[in-house]
Amino acid sequence: MEKLTNSGRRQMLISTGSIAAMAGLAGVARADLGKPDPGAGGTAPKSLPSYASWKDADSMIVHSANTIETKRTAFGSSVITPTNRLFVRNNVAPPTDASMMKEPDSWTLEVSGVAKPRSFTVAELKTLGLAAVPMVLQCSGNGRAWFPHKPSGTQWTVGAAGCVVFTGVPVKALLEAVGGMSEGMVYMTSTGGEPIPQGLDPNTIRVERSVPISAIEDAILAWEINGEALPLAHGGPLRIIVPGYTGVNSIKYIKQLAFTKEQSPAKIQQTSYRWTAVGEKPSPKDESIWELPVKSWINFPSDPEQTVAAGRVQISGIAMGGMTAAKSIEVSVNGGKDWQKAEFVGPDLGKYAWREFVFSADLAAGTHELACRATNEAGDTQPEARRENNRGYINNSWRDHMVSIKVA
Repeated sequence: MEKLTNSGRRQMLISTGSIAAMAGLAGVARADLGKPDPGAGGTAPKSLPSYASWKDADSMIVHSANTIETKRTAFGSSVITPTNRLFVRNNVAPPTDASMMKEPDSWTLEVSGVAKPRSFTVAELKTLGLAAVPMVLQCSGNGRAWFPHKPSGTQWTVGAAGCVVFTGVPVKALLEAVGGMSEGMVYMTSTGGEPIPQGLDPNTIRVERSVPISAIEDAILAWEINGEALPLAHGGPLRIIVPGYTGVNSIKYIKQLAFTKEQSPAKIQQTSYRWTAVGEKPSPKDESIWELPVKSWINFPSDPEQTVAAGRVQISGIAMGGMTAAKSIEVSVNGGKDWQKAEFVGPDLGKYAWREFVFSADLAAGTHELACRATNEAGDTQPEARRENNRGYINNSWRDHMVSIKVA
């Protein structure tokens, strides 16, 4: 993770703004692959909720007020996902206190499990250090729509993901300011600021997640995304960001940051987001959903309703390495029977960001099945088959993400 000087930070934000602008121009909104267009069949698409009304509606699929997906064909061909096209996922309704966004610097964070426990305002956090982290933000359930047992939850295809730049203070710098963590701590536990209705057990509602202490290495407390103030829809005014981990671990509206010996007792930690076998009851003994794996998919061409002209076709998409950088990418135009190396294009923004790739193919008239598979620096290659689990988490199967196109 790179710490930036003021001048370096300005340059990063200028570059990010340029990339985002290019992405905005490149992404042409078309019908989403793998599921009906929300406006098809005479059914009106759901409208954007008020807290996310600034999103580009033509680029989004509104599943519910708390789940909004980016259309596959709206990612564009740039590394950075424009904030107004970035997916939204909330486990519970976001806070409604308007003052928290009008005066974001006054938002407070309580820090415990350290030598000198205390509270910080966002304004105080801004004096401790600064880092910009380009990274993939991806929901644990991205790709759930392809699990054959139809797990409960939003039926995401590829659109519960994006590559963005978060800016804030490194957690390691915060720890320096409080004299380091207390002895024997095993987890970093973050608690969101969503209101809990009276009369309910807080542990059944509270959005609180614990991650291994090793995650602090690149973690930040962020107040900006893509060079702009972090909006409510993405966790503003303050969000813990854990690069390389699934989105649920990057807690929004963070109010408490604790270093603990045990994992959070909250339901979202103990029994949700676990590698539970299909048909089994979730248990704290099941492996927790933490790190992202290697993954890739094709964004263009990907619209089954459009016909591609025969001849030379530019096939493009994205590849991510998870906890390490994406090292290589292969493409198949015959459903995985044969593979050829594709090329990465555009800037390399670091190990947590995704890479854009392109492959030029001569396609004859007919139907073609386009697939891609990535390999990361750790030597992990994207598998053909998904890892089956009860809730449809962490689908990185290249076969599930394959697209079928018509060529004429």
